[in-house]
Amino acid sequence: MKRITTVLFLVLAVAVHATAADSRQTFRTSFNDGWKFHKGDVAGAETPEFDDSQWRSLDLPHDWAIEGPFDVKYNARCGGLPFHGTGWYRKSFEVPAEASGKAISVTFDGAMYDAHVWVNGHFVGHRPYGYIEFQYDISNLLNYNGSNAIAVKLAPEDLSTRWYPGAGIYRNVWLDIRDPVHVAQWGTFVTTPKVKDRTATVSIETTLEGDLTEKSIQLKYEVFDPMGKSVSSSTIPGQIKTATKLSVSNPLLWTLESPQLYVLKTTVLGAGRTLDVVQTRFGIRTLEFSKTEGFSLNGNPTRIQGVCLHHDNGPLGAAIHRRAIERKLQIMKQMGVNSVRTSHNPPSNELLDLCDELGILVQVEAFDVWLKAKVPNGYNKFFEEWGERDIKDMVRRDRNHPSVFMWSIGNEILEQGNKEDGNRIAKQLNGYVKSLDTTRPTTCGFNYFPGPYQSGMAGQIDIAGMNYKPLAYGDPVDEFLPNNPVVASETSSCTSSRGVYHLPIEKYQTHPSKQVTSYDLIGPPWAYPPDVEFDALETHPEILGEYVWTGFDYLGEPTPYGGKDNSTNGYWNADWPSRSSYFGAVDLCGFPKDRFYLYQSQWTQEPMVHVLPHWNWQNSSHKTIPIVAYTNCEEVELLVNGKSMGRKVKGKDLTKIPVKFNRYDKDHFMSKYRLSWEVPYSPGSLRVVGYRNGKPVAEKEIRTAGEPAQVKLVADRRELIADQSDLSYVTVRIEDREGNLCPLASNLVRFSVDGAGTIAAVGNGNAATTAPFIADEREAFNGLCMLIVKAGKQTGGITIRAESEGLRSDSASLDVKRP
Repeated sequence: MKRITTVLFLVLAVAVHATAADSRQTFRTSFNDGWKFHKGDVAGAETPEFDDSQWRSLDLPHDWAIEGPFDVKYNARCGGLPFHGTGWYRKSFEVPAEASGKAISVTFDGAMYDAHVWVNGHFVGHRPYGYIEFQYDISNLLNYNGSNAIAVKLAPEDLSTRWYPGAGIYRNVWLDIRDPVHVAQWGTFVTTPKVKDRTATVSIETTLEGDLTEKSIQLKYEVFDPMGKSVSSSTIPGQIKTATKLSVSNPLLWTLESPQLYVLKTTVLGAGRTLDVVQTRFGIRTLEFSKTEGFSLNGNPTRIQGVCLHHDNGPLGAAIHRRAIERKLQIMKQMGVNSVRTSHNPPSNELLDLCDELGILVQVEAFDVWLKAKVPNGYNKFFEEWGERDIKDMVRRDRNHPSVFMWSIGNEILEQGNKEDGNRIAKQLNGYVKSLDTTRPTTCGFNYFPGPYQSGMAGQIDIAGMNYKPLAYGDPVDEFLPNNPVVASETSSCTSSRGVYHLPIEKYQTHPSKQVTSYDLIGPPWAYPPDVEFDALETHPEILGEYVWTGFDYLGEPTPYGGKDNSTNGYWNADWPSRSSYFGAVDLCGFPKDRFYLYQSQWTQEPMVHVLPHWNWQNSSHKTIPIVAYTNCEEVELLVNGKSMGRKVKGKDLTKIPVKFNRYDKDHFMSKYRLSWEVPYSPGSLRVVGYRNGKPVAEKEIRTAGEPAQVKLVADRRELIADQSDLSYVTVRIEDREGNLCPLASNLVRFSVDGAGTIAAVGNGNAATTAPFIADEREAFNGLCMLIVKAGKQTGGITIRAESEGLRSDSASLDVKRP
């Protein structure tokens, strides 16, 4: 049978600028196209002669589980999707004859998980951890005058994680063809140890691979500023390990507001020719952490306004899409976020590249578990053998990113309860990090207090991470750590469903609807409303800041639903079909919940005001409706059908919130961070106006919607790039005749996409549905759903049409252009 073979051309041209901070090689080719995939184990699939002609053809990145189907037997705690089992990937390819004698390697940015790799039937390596990048030199295994075969076997296990991990080769794959003497993988390390107004010192360490004995190696270094202008250079003799320093005049700093990025071009010269070129993006900036003064970036006090983010992209699953990550971060920035914690694993290259570009600080986290298990088949099975290698590779890969400012060695590690093991492992991991990077502090997310502080475990790292302990800030923690800074590494864990409002307002654990009210007060036993954390941080300005659990909803962990149910075949299948998170300030599709605006009211300066709930209560039994406003203005006026219900002053007029958590000994919290009224319901208009210095500066209005009458499409981007991965997120609104959103609508919408693109996924933000993501239809959830359109490789137009029975349809056009 005819076999499709990818032909790789030896690239001889040298690129003129870098696009990422991970020291990627110039002689690099994407290895994503033309793979074959089979779900299930197959004997002999690693051999070159194996017939894979009946296997599915696809391009990477790929998450085999996101296609579903959802099923209660697949463990709701992990998303109810079939991520476990065995999967095989194969690819046939050719390399040019002139590549013989070169150093050829294949790099996997990540494969989920327990990857085994063969080339031409030869086993080349095994990497268990699905979140880590790994590379193999395959030079001596290749045929240079014929076809080659690479095979990858993945075997993720059930009950191996506490959330949805995805499955498959879900990150990018690369092929590098270089001279035998070249810069090693992650072999460039750039720091800026001295930064002043007029000059900055750029310190460079370079590690080479290959036989240098017969060549007079020179290393040429050249620094380019953010405009692409050469600003510093030097040529020196090259060794296996070489260190040097350059000076940059009038440096442009990497800041949150203006993240200026420089490029270091490293050229390896030998025998009168260029052997290798590596381009490394970096930023010039300083980091300072103080027990009493908090965190400063470039000498400017900066409070961490952070969120924890899991790695999945909602309806797209775990497969990497640069645009999906970019959109997620842009939405977070709109909320006022300035930092991300990569919970609880090393992130993708794309996330760090984008944080470099957008001005977002990153706490990179290594592990969710060490030796003690949280789930039966977790990473603890591999930690003893692979923990050192994985955390060191994480640091090597990510240490040139200016956005990275902390290394986290773990999250809620169960060794917190064991003084001997906890202290020993924490000290080891801290040492591994410091052996490779002393320019950033280490941290760890501790959720037991005072255990790891009393035992000394928290003292093994630079910054103590406190999860859900706002009442321990100040004297309680200072008793054990008088000198170490503290960060609120995980906070609040408030849960909510977008557009859902349960009356009367009361704190409950679960609800028959399998939804959670969006009055922003519900959470599991360890949780508390955001207001409590705001107050604790305001009282203790020395705390570096907080990381909210979470910025976005994510697949799996459907707390407060999805608990243990051992009567079923699964383990966490109670309350099915709840199968994804309610924790996010933004839902799974990227639609902001009300809580988004509560954080925005604390974290942004541009005047804003938000009001909740919706104003369609005409068919309910509730005659008086609690109204809540979030604002960064000084006062807010509420108007119902044009009639003023009075002004409230932020910080003076308090709102009572029912709350009970941990050591908090009261049944309510008086919040100065939200304003509230109770008004008789009357259909029409609900309007809030925010005032500063007595003048109106912001407003928001909600109108009572009539019956659903039309579908409305709103694309976030109308121009896409023809790279087979670019995305447009199309918001689908169910509106009445006047264009008001129908906040209770659940109409089924059917989609067609024609031209130079396809449907990538659909969704609606409902955490309790088994409707598939890979489909051409979706029910609205509280008036909204989402269509995600992906560009192909060809240029041209895309026509989208949305139809719903009994409603006026809508269409939209997109344009796909050349890269």
